[in-house]
Amino acid sequence: MDGTLDHVMIRVADLEESLDWYQSHFDYEEKGRHEGDGFTIVYLGPADMHEDGAMLEITHNEGETPEIGDAWGHIAVRVPEGELEAAYEGLMDEGVEDYRDPESCGGRYAFVTDPDGHEVEIVQRDHGARWSIDHTMMRVEDADAALGFWRRKFEYEELGRWEADTFANYFLAPEDAAQEEMALELTYNYDGRTYTMGDGWGHLCVRVDDLNGDWETLMEREAEDYRDPASNDDLYAFTTDQDGHEIELIERDSDADSLFPF
Repeated sequence: MDGTLDHVMIRVADLEESLDWYQSHFDYEEKGRHEGDGFTIVYLGPADMHEDGAMLEITHNEGETPEIGDAWGHIAVRVPEGELEAAYEGLMDEGVEDYRDPESCGGRYAFVTDPDGHEVEIVQRDHGARWSIDHTMMRVEDADAALGFWRRKFEYEELGRWEADTFANYFLAPEDAAQEEMALELTYNYDGRTYTMGDGWGHLCVRVDDLNGDWETLMEREAEDYRDPASNDDLYAFTTDQDGHEIELIERDSDADSLFPF
């Protein structure tokens, strides 16, 4: 199964404030927009993002303020090796909230938060466009079940892991994924804690070659039948993992005028 991570979706309270934040601080450009009945969806990303690079989907529902749970952790964006401190100080000069500076993170990474409190990690990479999405992190309550889900259902492979005294991080991506693609980080805490989902984070989206065929494969592999293609006019579908994180499946037509299938 081809399963490139296409985008990650977050919900925001003030669309224009969020768009201004990501466009001014990360130089994101608008890749596409859909105005629905009571909601707006906007795709964002760097101008020079890789052809298989992941977009950030911002969803705004009129009159709603999203709640940020702790089952989802963060997105991570890239800056070139050796530029972490300068990039972070540049964001501070622009008025971004000082959340976790490089020094407090051992000089290896840093964190800021957007206007809704979504955490954004800054990592150093020798590949990918500046500010492009490197990975998205979500927390899981059973590491074995979570790893098995992504390996068996989507045929993802483990890129690396960090097992500490109290927690472990596992990084996964499709087999033969380009370095510039977004990876998935699973975080497992050993203390048996549970998490609240909230609605501030929406979903991961996996781009597939054959929506209906790949959906049937997922059903054969005992994935959750959450929102099948037929219930979405054969435009997209949703399953959920063992913790209830939503995962969208979508096909892309490279010749289409719009990123949206509707």
